[in-house]
Amino acid sequence: MMVQTAFENEPHFVMTMKDHTDFCAQMARAYGNDRFEKLDPLDEMVHLVSKHDCGWDFYDADPGLDPDTGLPFTMIRTPTPYAMKTNSGSPDYNESVSAYSGLLSSMHTWGLYNKRYGHSRFVVPTRSGVSITLKPEFEQMKQDMLQGELNRQARLKEVLLQDEKTAALVADKHLFQNYKQLQFFDTMALYFNMIHAGERGDELYIHVPVSAEEDSDVMLRKIDEATYTLDPFPFNVDKLKLVAHGKYMKPLPAGTQISGGLGKTLSQIADDRQEYLLMPA
Repeated sequence: MMVQTAFENEPHFVMTMKDHTDFCAQMARAYGNDRFEKLDPLDEMVHLVSKHDCGWDFYDADPGLDPDTGLPFTMIRTPTPYAMKTNSGSPDYNESVSAYSGLLSSMHTWGLYNKRYGHSRFVVPTRSGVSITLKPEFEQMKQDMLQGELNRQARLKEVLLQDEKTAALVADKHLFQNYKQLQFFDTMALYFNMIHAGERGDELYIHVPVSAEEDSDVMLRKIDEATYTLDPFPFNVDKLKLVAHGKYMKPLPAGTQISGGLGKTLSQIADDRQEYLLMPA
């Protein structure tokens, strides 16, 4: 799950990872204009963006309660055995959809532990660097999982190369163009989904793909709590409206006994939303 930061004594905006990936998909559908190439293959990429964290669905149905916050464990504080299961669960699902979706989903998982292949500088709140880091006792579990993803990628590339309709998709430049598009949507969504509007500042996104051959830096600037500019603007509309779905939840008092699990508690909180407007600088 994602738990947005909040001012003291204020409720937190809580989102499932499905809410997060739905937010990402809104950007994916609108990406591309006279300067920035749109996603290709479009339908498969939009579906992948909308499912790139679907390994979290089982956990988000009944998340754990973080005793330090009185809120659901946010993504980066989820107990490692559960979080690691989601990392392989997402490419497992996406591979069942198509070899190409599985390949990019696996690259996303591997990149989370390896500085997103060097194509991002975005740091999740409370984390000290771009990569996920784990306690030493989980190092072997991490290495086994990451090696499994490298094996998956090699296997799926072979499958794709054997079909002339998909072989071109595996060419490094095009493959990483699509990977970098996914990272742009993911990290920009994290900016909105995890950071309270009052705490947001400017954010520079690097390696945003113009084409397979060219990247651009994109500067995000806050105008007010709901309005932001991008320079350059990579979308195919004059203004892009984004809607984040979630729930506002106040921390539960220490020692609260939860009957029926936290999932049941969350289901009883009214659905809510946050809206944002992205514009050219």
